[in-house]
Amino acid sequence: MEYEQIKQLMKDMGDSKLSSLDIEFPDGVKISMTKTVESGLSVVTAEKQMANVVEIPTKQEVMVEDDVKVITAPMVGTFYASSAPDKPPYVKEGDKIRKGQVVCIVEAMKLMNEIESEFDGEVVEVCVKDGEIVEYGKPLFKIK
Repeated sequence: MEYEQIKQLMKDMGDSKLSSLDIEFPDGVKISMTKTVESGLSVVTAEKQMANVVEIPTKQEVMVEDDVKVITAPMVGTFYASSAPDKPPYVKEGDKIRKGQVVCIVEAMKLMNEIESEFDGEVVEVCVKDGEIVEYGKPLFKIK
């Protein structure tokens, strides 16, 4: 199953009245989705022949701590601060950012996902190092 098909399945699940869905395909791929009222689609796991488990959440979460907003990882993957090893990072501490600006890349399932800021502000802390594996919900940036 392709990434775009999984994303569409998550959207359809989020728009439906179903609270959970389990699908098993003939090729061994299993998809299980559970929706909670307060946060939409909470966890999606995909397995192929009991090998790898990948979490694919529906959207990026933003946590707020005492006037500091936190951009968190919207998925499990590898954090990249720039578009290529020889390029400068998208943002660094002290940079002013705008809503919609790309702040990093998270690679998941061999797809490069550009992560955009949900708000305007100043980067006060970069919480992860380039090339670090991040879990869903892990703080990436603190913004003031």
